[in-house]
Amino acid sequence: MSKDWPGWPTEDAERYQQAGWWAGETFSAALHRWAARRPDHVAVVDHRRRLTYADLVSESEAVAAGLAAHGVGPGDRVILQLPNVAEFLTLWFALQHLGAVPVHAMPAHRTAELEHLADLADARAYVTTDVHQGFDHRELADHLVAARAQAGRALLVVVVGEVGDRAATGYDQLRTADGADRASGVRTETSSRDLALLLLSGGTTGLPKLIPRTHDDYLYNARLSAERCGMTPDTVFLAALPVAFNFSWCCPGALGTLSAGGTVVLARDPSPDTVFDLIVAERVTSLTLNPPLAGLFVEEIGFGGRDTSSVEVVNVGSARLPDDVAVTVGPAFGATLQQVYGMAEGLICYTHLDDPEGLVTTTQGVPMSPGDEVRVVDGEGRDVAAGEPGELLTRGPYTLRGYWRADEHNAVAFTPDGYYRTGDLVRRLETGHLIVVGRVKDQINRGGEKIAPAEVEGHLVTHPQVDVAAVFGVPDPLYGERVAAAVRPVPGQGEPDPATLVAHLRERGLAAYKVPERFAVVDDMPLTAVAKIDKAALRERVTRQ
Repeated sequence: MSKDWPGWPTEDAERYQQAGWWAGETFSAALHRWAARRPDHVAVVDHRRRLTYADLVSESEAVAAGLAAHGVGPGDRVILQLPNVAEFLTLWFALQHLGAVPVHAMPAHRTAELEHLADLADARAYVTTDVHQGFDHRELADHLVAARAQAGRALLVVVVGEVGDRAATGYDQLRTADGADRASGVRTETSSRDLALLLLSGGTTGLPKLIPRTHDDYLYNARLSAERCGMTPDTVFLAALPVAFNFSWCCPGALGTLSAGGTVVLARDPSPDTVFDLIVAERVTSLTLNPPLAGLFVEEIGFGGRDTSSVEVVNVGSARLPDDVAVTVGPAFGATLQQVYGMAEGLICYTHLDDPEGLVTTTQGVPMSPGDEVRVVDGEGRDVAAGEPGELLTRGPYTLRGYWRADEHNAVAFTPDGYYRTGDLVRRLETGHLIVVGRVKDQINRGGEKIAPAEVEGHLVTHPQVDVAAVFGVPDPLYGERVAAAVRPVPGQGEPDPATLVAHLRERGLAAYKVPERFAVVDDMPLTAVAKIDKAALRERVTRQ
């Protein structure tokens, strides 16, 4: 067990291995195995390049040799902050060849988040791009280098793109002509139970925590996700969201696709024109979306002229998909909707591809592994009856037992017997399907009446003038909290009137105490660095009104 993070107890690890869930394989070995099956099949496509599986192996090994020549070695943590480009994959696997550890950073992260990650991970290197969406990441790299120098630590900077006049290494410099010749000497013998990567926690407050994932558990996550989503060697998966997200990377995402022998297509942005053009050009069969994108794309398809005939499965996750939107996704795409619920910490749930429509459109799926242990408990930690809401607790073969360097937080985030307290409020049906109703800490307590924001949000977005809704509590001297909502209008439909929204909610049968008493109409929803709606910022905005 590492001093930096608590792993699984030995008896559990052995049980997972004996059950065949943990394969005893590293990601470096897995990539070579995948490439041996179909070396000439296209593995990854972006807006500039197409790489076969053989290309992915050879380039990642050449880059590994280049990184090793710059001092990157086993156990080193390397922050990886790139947009959706093929180099994300070649660099990620290069680090795996070396036994180094990618730290996934989001493209939207800036100085505060990156300095925090570099300090927490004690980063040896930082990999970034030049300019993305108008922001010069090389200036951010300068700040990081200076901050690490003040802490007495050197930081290697690698830039995918133009380096300019900075003291950084260009990606093409890593791919030296003799890199392939030197590559055979850089592969490091790594245990499958060693740390493979560090993901970011998805909380909406504070700076992100780091989530340790091993080769064993994360490869199982990828392999089983691909199976649950029906992926085959003919799968063409489109990553419309940032590939650094756990959802886009491994649920089933890019890694699940590669494990099945398919092709990963990276969208440079999630705009309808980009995504639908790629669907046609690459004959995309599978894609993952969040609820706002799903609603936007359904609307776009409704305008006509969009060919989605190749699409077979549309995965929607990362937030609760409103039931009213869920019923439109499959028919619009002419494909199977598959709801996904999960967390970078581990547990992943999917609706089955052959589930009845009623379950697909109203639930967020069932835990994917027979090794997943799930409890739904009340505020006293007692299991609740089927169908009753409670906090979801979970442990299993791919759910962490503790965050990286976070002993104090781990003491409250996990039960003494190793269950992770997800903070999610769910209802579990007799079928095992989960329905997400909100967050424990997001729960609004209005004078003793408990309100799950996700429920109210689901009703608000059924109004024809509401595109996106966020519901939260605001301080009140009488009730403790009152319900407030921020809504983003549907473009071209005008601003919704609060009185009309109240009447709409009541017409839908929502209890009076759940109806928001304060509304704010916003042009755009503020987001946290991990792309969640920033309800803290909205709460502050509404409170100031």
